[in-house]
Amino acid sequence: MPDNPAPKAPPVRKRKFLVIADGSPEASKALHFATLRAAHTDGAVTLLAVIGPADFQHWLGVENLMREEAMEEAERVLHKLAAQAYDQFGVRPELIIREGKLREQMAQLISEDPDISVLVLGAGTSKEGPGPLVSSIASDAAGGFGIPVTIVPGDLSEEQINLLA
Repeated sequence: MPDNPAPKAPPVRKRKFLVIADGSPEASKALHFATLRAAHTDGAVTLLAVIGPADFQHWLGVENLMREEAMEEAERVLHKLAAQAYDQFGVRPELIIREGKLREQMAQLISEDPDISVLVLGAGTSKEGPGPLVSSIASDAAGGFGIPVTIVPGDLSEEQINLLA
């Protein structure tokens, strides 16, 4: 009788919460919610900053300078949010910077990383609406990402977010 080894368990994957790091107050609310969810569910947080494509092809030096400044700003925002996540909740987020159009880069990252399972966005509180990204995703029935989208209202207090997450 041959020995049948026990079937291998699938590799353990850590559910990741994706937060868009754009430096807005809404991003901080989304991060607060995502880091708490990650801490409560043994998950992880990925922070994505997207630098828009430069459009100064005739002046390569200006384009390079603008790209460098945008990269420095993206790094500053990512590190500020990462410090907030670690200091408040003990979560060390994965930091990613990409260049291109925001929705395209979000979709590409989600398709490349099967562990990203929830997109967490913060909604603005201005009378113009919840913000361009939230409005864009809300107007597209499925969001086009193949994962759930959690929208954190911008007027929630830290205590309310703590209770929800």
